[in-house]
Amino acid sequence: MLKAIKRALAFLWKAFCYTLGVLFIALLLYQGWFAVHIWYWVGHNPESTSFMQAGLEPLREKNPNAPLKQRWASYPRISIELKRAVIVAEDAKFSEHDGFDWEGIQNAMEKNQRRGRVVAGGSTITQQLAKNLFLSGEKSLWRKGEEAVITSMLEMLMTKERILEIYLNVAEWGDGVFGAEAAARHYYNISAASLNAEQAAHLAAMLPRPLYYERNRDSEFLRRYSDTIRARMPSAELP
Repeated sequence: MLKAIKRALAFLWKAFCYTLGVLFIALLLYQGWFAVHIWYWVGHNPESTSFMQAGLEPLREKNPNAPLKQRWASYPRISIELKRAVIVAEDAKFSEHDGFDWEGIQNAMEKNQRRGRVVAGGSTITQQLAKNLFLSGEKSLWRKGEEAVITSMLEMLMTKERILEIYLNVAEWGDGVFGAEAAARHYYNISAASLNAEQAAHLAAMLPRPLYYERNRDSEFLRRYSDTIRARMPSAELP
């Protein structure tokens, strides 16, 4: 009887170790899939992202042939004013941190605790790019963990300039509107290179809620926030 129990326990232990090993290998392959894509995008532009696909679905429900508005603009062909505005609005320490603004995260947590609800996120531009490229808007510990891993990969494999270039080309700026070039043409009928400080600040202010602000372009809060961003733009540190 004792031998039978020992054999059963040994079998269960081996099965557990085997299962754990398989899961570990699967996890490595899964993370490797992210790493390969990021490595490829160091020298090639992403043709689509997870957020683009999510934005395309409701458009295709209304019109099966509906396209997204997105046109790639290289880093030099994006207005320096927009680069400054986005850094001021989304991630003032972008050029300094390693993908995570720990002070910003702590401040966001304290602010959320005071308000009793989530009113601030503390995500960096790199974290937002990780989410836009691969993930969904779902809020869960698993998704935040994946975001952290992808963020670290982006920072290790890409320069800050390349991270910002891709972010500016895939960020959502309206219903089916993605990237600085499409946003500049959609809202001002000009190229991303031609955006002035006022226009750039307005577009940067839209980023937290682009679909809402597309419908409410005359929002008083949006105007005040744009003014705040514009006032701070000269202090922005570009990569």
